[in-house]
Amino acid sequence: MSAKKKTKHKTGTRKEWLAARKKLLTKEKELTRRSDELARQRQELPWVRIDKEYQFETDEGKASLADLFKGRSQLLVYHFMFGPDYKAGCPSCSAIADGYNGFVVHLANHDVMFWTISRAPIAKLQTFKKRMDWTFPWASSFGSDFNFDFSAGLTEEQQRKGGFEYNFEREEVWSPEESEGVVPFAKMSGTDPATYVRERPGMSAFTLEDGVVYHAYSTYARGLDGLWGMYQWLDRAPKGRNEPNGLWWRHHDKY
Repeated sequence: MSAKKKTKHKTGTRKEWLAARKKLLTKEKELTRRSDELARQRQELPWVRIDKEYQFETDEGKASLADLFKGRSQLLVYHFMFGPDYKAGCPSCSAIADGYNGFVVHLANHDVMFWTISRAPIAKLQTFKKRMDWTFPWASSFGSDFNFDFSAGLTEEQQRKGGFEYNFEREEVWSPEESEGVVPFAKMSGTDPATYVRERPGMSAFTLEDGVVYHAYSTYARGLDGLWGMYQWLDRAPKGRNEPNGLWWRHHDKY
């Protein structure tokens, strides 16, 4: 019988664990208080009036941005990477959507309407939504400037010439050499890397007051980490995110 291997991770007594855990708890509480303060500062950002008319396609037909509020005063939008030339939604956005699918109903009953918005035609969105067994409302911005205006998509020309602003920074010209990390996800989305990265993930918040829509907040890239339920759980697992080989997840029906 072979001897049991000892873990390489630091071990200790229950008393030592408790002392270390309480020390960590102090830092966790500091982070929570800081997070509360950042939330307050988000809410204090100046609102920007939106006068431009945006048209969306929904399951119920055409809708304006104001229509998406559905009687609420607040609107949250997840910018889901699903371009017109995709055959399936981005696996990362899909993993995030798996998390928020269940709580949309709670927001809707707390004066907050939640929509997922993508550039793909509504028929593609409906087909993929059915495949993934999701229930959240999903609108198509196909033919609209919405995604471009809110930094959730760029044109082929912007990709060639650079200058597109994402996550509040100007980007350089995109080159094929940058595609290595996204090749698997582009393939899962049924498109090529260049087309895949022309869509970008993000979330935006809007408010409706006296018939006027205002833009209140947007975040992108790592700013979405806190909204990605899967990662919040992994960050509390013994081995954390444990991603030595990078992108490991896929559409939930493909495991």
